[in-house]
This record gives sequence, C-alpha cells and structure tokens, in this order.
Amino acid sequence: MLRCADGTLYTGITTDVVRRIAEHNGEGGPGARYTRSRRPVQLVYVEAAANRAEASRREAAIKQLDRARKLALCAAGA
Repeated sequence: MLRCADGTLYTGITTDVVRRIAEHNGEGGPGARYTRSRRPVQLVYVEAAANRAEASRREAAIKQLDRARKLALCAAGA
C-alpha cells in the first residue's frame, strides 16, 4: 500500500516492489494513472503472497476496507 502526497492510499500488486514504487514516482515507467498526479508516493505496507491469484484476492479484500482499517493495517505492519 502506498501513501500518496495528498494523503490518499493506493493498493496494488507487483512482483518487484522497489521497481514498482520507482515507476509510481515517475522513474522508469508511467506508474498507475491514479498515482501520476499524486507524487511522490511512499510505501507504507507490504504483504507477500504465494501466487498472483492469492495476491489479487488480498488486494481486493484490502480495497474493501475503510480508510481507518487500512491505516490500522499499516500501523500493525510497521
């Protein structure tokens, strides 16, 4: 999960966290449309998954959480 410069949270999946954060910050790729206008972004939470399907399911579950629960997840993972 990323915290954008405007304070919003962005959730996504990737196989290379360092590369993807760089892309979201405009280095070496376009990043997501959502984060392009909200740079810089900062990594605030990361989880490992066994495979892409599991990662996608977890991403969907996290996106269903309200902001308070997402922030609690970030605080617990830090």
